[in-house]
Amino acid sequence: MEVSYKSLGLVNTIDLFRKAVKGGYAIPAYNFNNMEQMQAIVQACAETSSPVILQVSSGARKYANQTLLRYMAQGAVEYAKELGKGKNIPITLHLDHGDTFELCVSCVESGFSSVMIDGSHHPYEENAALTRRVVEYAHAHDVTVEGELGVLAGVEDEVKAERHTYTRPDEVEDFVGKTGVDSLAISIGTSHGAYKFKPGQKAEIRLDILHEIEKRIPGFPIVLHGSSSVPQDLVKKIDKFGGKMADAIGISEAQLREAAKSAVCKINIDSDGRLAMTAAIREVLYTQPGEFDPRKYLGPAREALKELYKHKNVNVLGSAGHAFD
Repeated sequence: MEVSYKSLGLVNTIDLFRKAVKGGYAIPAYNFNNMEQMQAIVQACAETSSPVILQVSSGARKYANQTLLRYMAQGAVEYAKELGKGKNIPITLHLDHGDTFELCVSCVESGFSSVMIDGSHHPYEENAALTRRVVEYAHAHDVTVEGELGVLAGVEDEVKAERHTYTRPDEVEDFVGKTGVDSLAISIGTSHGAYKFKPGQKAEIRLDILHEIEKRIPGFPIVLHGSSSVPQDLVKKIDKFGGKMADAIGISEAQLREAAKSAVCKINIDSDGRLAMTAAIREVLYTQPGEFDPRKYLGPAREALKELYKHKNVNVLGSAGHAFD
């Protein structure tokens, strides 16, 4: 049975991105796999009055079950309305790194309001053709589409690449024109996972490439993947309570804030959330080895994730206070 995202109370990204580009902030795109993550995301965004994109990867769909995820997204809308005392923040349900036409179709039919088709592993013309095919289908259902040019290094669920292939600014105008995408994910040095840079390597992203791309497609919505900052206090906390996260390094929050002030209107953050939850869980299990009630460690993990994402909305993405623009 085909489900429209509108019946779930979700929105697509058209108005969100238009307002973000104009306002000089980025919409948070937070991945979730379970109830506690979803609760923390909605709480953080409701408390900071921020719009939000709930992201689901192919791996998350397999882990949590696509039917349950649909009802969780619908529940997120109702939960946000409850927290806002009847006033609801805009929520998008987005497929992260869809790699086939069939997967994108399945998500559109099950209530997603936005999908990403990542054809960056194909040659340029094949990527453009696949992206165009997804756009034609999704737009017929009023669902927005994110494409990708360039390849990000790192590992996240089923997305793996050993090295960066930076987006070529001279290709973006042609790609956007050929495909009709609503937003474009670019590669400027961000990467998936918690190990984005090698020890001693300068931890910087190529803002010069970003600014050149902006010149080629002025005002067009740009997306940054792999944008976790890997807070070192969380890394140290994980290690303190029995973990092993040596050499985990992320993206500077200052650089992300600069990017968010430009045409970058969606910033994806996943690893930071994993670190926050893992640190909280490890602390409980390490300091209270007799504890076996999942609520006693998932509850603190949820609270830690909420506080992290509130910080991101206010101090990094600049999205706080823009839910009702």
